[in-house]
Amino acid sequence: MIRQQAGPAALAEADLAALGSAAELVRTSGTVSRMLRTLAPALGEAERESLAAWCVPAHAAVLVFPTAPGGLAEALAGLGLAVSGPPTPSTVVRDRLRARYGIRPEALEVSIVRAAVPTEDGGLGEIEVFSLPVPQAAGPGPGPVAGGRAAGGSGAETGAETGAETGACLHHLVRRERAERNEAHVAFRVTDADEVVFAGLRFLLVERAGMRPDGGGYNPHEDVTVLYFRSAAPAGTPYARLELLMPGHRTSALAAHRLVERDEPGRTLLELMTGAWRTQAIAVAAELGVFDALSPDGGGPAPVADLAARVGADPDGLDRLLRYLATLGLLAGPYGPGADTYAPTGLGELLRTDAPHSMRPLALMYGGPFYESFGQLLYAVRTGGDAFAHHFGAHHFPYFAEHPPWDTAFDRSMQASSLMFGPIPAVVDRPGVDVVVDVAGGNGELMKQILTAAPRLRGVLLEREHVVAAARGRLGEAGVADRCTFRVGDFTEAVPGGGDVYVLSRVLHDWDDRGCADILRRCAEAMPEEAELLVVERLLPPDGGNSLAVAWNVHMLCNVGGRERTLEHYRRLLAEAGFDLVETAPLPLDGSLLRARRKGAAAPALPVPSRSELA
Repeated sequence: MIRQQAGPAALAEADLAALGSAAELVRTSGTVSRMLRTLAPALGEAERESLAAWCVPAHAAVLVFPTAPGGLAEALAGLGLAVSGPPTPSTVVRDRLRARYGIRPEALEVSIVRAAVPTEDGGLGEIEVFSLPVPQAAGPGPGPVAGGRAAGGSGAETGAETGAETGACLHHLVRRERAERNEAHVAFRVTDADEVVFAGLRFLLVERAGMRPDGGGYNPHEDVTVLYFRSAAPAGTPYARLELLMPGHRTSALAAHRLVERDEPGRTLLELMTGAWRTQAIAVAAELGVFDALSPDGGGPAPVADLAARVGADPDGLDRLLRYLATLGLLAGPYGPGADTYAPTGLGELLRTDAPHSMRPLALMYGGPFYESFGQLLYAVRTGGDAFAHHFGAHHFPYFAEHPPWDTAFDRSMQASSLMFGPIPAVVDRPGVDVVVDVAGGNGELMKQILTAAPRLRGVLLEREHVVAAARGRLGEAGVADRCTFRVGDFTEAVPGGGDVYVLSRVLHDWDDRGCADILRRCAEAMPEEAELLVVERLLPPDGGNSLAVAWNVHMLCNVGGRERTLEHYRRLLAEAGFDLVETAPLPLDGSLLRARRKGAAAPALPVPSRSELA
């Protein structure tokens, strides 16, 4: 047996017991098949052996709460366990706890410590310990946390008040997590990289073992896809959660996993059919400024009645809206006295006006004119025509130009996708490139990023007159306008010459094939022989796989009259305009960078974005 010798000052008895049980599980369980007897009791022996043939044990995980610095190290030493390397931050568990309890991340210093465990067969297993230090309360019940900070508390509050509120939330978190063991799990690593194997294992766990999909995602730092399952084992089972790890980014498996997270088909369909409610709820919260009001500068979390007064809303109506937004993962709560206080989650904070890459303008657009035009989707599908023009009487570009508030909102909404541009400056900043021409450069966000990252480069931005004015202001604020020439013009008629790199960012998808051909020909006419063209777009998966491009393809049909395209479709359009598609690279937000050269021109290697740049 694993010995337990750690003193009470290191960890509470409940946490010592959790560590001991995790180590004992790893020490004695040995094989995947034996672990599955507890995790998936509905599986027969043959099914367990079949699943075990493709997996090996990875670790058992547990969340503990040291009450003093060094407490976890003392506890592990007392258990006779050797720590494998220094602690590392755990953003995944931190964000899960943050979403569950509405506590700001600076109060959730979760780290990962891995410890080797000798197994009965003479090998070494591992436990993964998530550690969240929580000092002991000064007296009975929840107490203050020294130096703590309230979840979203106002800067006007005293340190004692904010510490007390955070302390209450943290001690509530500790009680619930020790009782519910939400983060305890057993992990298996898949030994075969075949997606068919991955799909088969998922089928066995869900359809045969009765396990419930419980989230998942892709970890770019380790290049591994993770699927979580919640066991159908009886209540009180110590390890009722399973983590399945497979190398690579498995988009199809993730899409299938998320599709059945709700295992009631009727409920799933109801949630899909009420998607319009979600759009309006998010848009209304953005219009009211709910997420700004919940920020520290806006006053922070407060009872619903106080928040209603801040944003000018009916308290009961706002309470209903906030509860709905919490189910969508945008708010955490309710918590606090009376259980009527909410705090924004990481997703929700993207709807703050001052958030980097704020999506608030996009929420207003999708809940405003684009919401109205989507009501005419039937017209677009039946006729192939532009539902926006059918509804508003004009294509959306001239319509927005005649309605300045929406034109401004549209330009700002485009900034929400600027995360896609992150790797592009490194691609263009290389020997032989001095001038970058951004064709239909919008509000100048991409040009700003390029010129800021590469001080030696000069830029040329082509746009409509009123949009050029906005771009000039944006580049001026960034201190790079002196290195950019602003051209007013129509890129379907002419494109500036003399550039080394030409960029078409999210332009071609606004047009049908004939329009794309005209734009590409104008570029080819203007480009010097050795210049290159960079196209930024989302690509439709050729095999029907999951991508944001699939939904945006419908959006383009309804609102623009353009379309998203497959890589081969773009290759054909480029070839018809006299270009060779020489390379592609992935971008964030399901984007892609297509690099084209004039036919027959030499093509130096394209710097491929790193995983950290895409994360």
